[in-house]
Amino acid sequence: MLDKHLNSKTDSPCIRQCTLNDQDVCLGCFRLINEITDWTYASEPERRTILSHAEQRKTLYNKNLIQADKQ
Repeated sequence: MLDKHLNSKTDSPCIRQCTLNDQDVCLGCFRLINEITDWTYASEPERRTILSHAEQRKTLYNKNLIQADKQ
C-alpha cells in the first residue's frame, strides 16, 4: 500500500520551513500537523484536498498579515 502512494504524482508542499503556530498549522506549507503526518498514506484525492485547504489557510494568513500592517 505504501508503494502505491510513494509513486503518486502529487509532491509534498513542504518547503523545509517548519514552524507550527498555536493551531498546529505549519507556517511553511500551511498544512495541519495531522495532514503532514498523514501525507505519505493519503490518496491522490486526499492530497489535493489537503493542498486546497493549505492554500486557503495561506491566503487567510497573508490577508490577516496585511490587515495587521494597516493598523
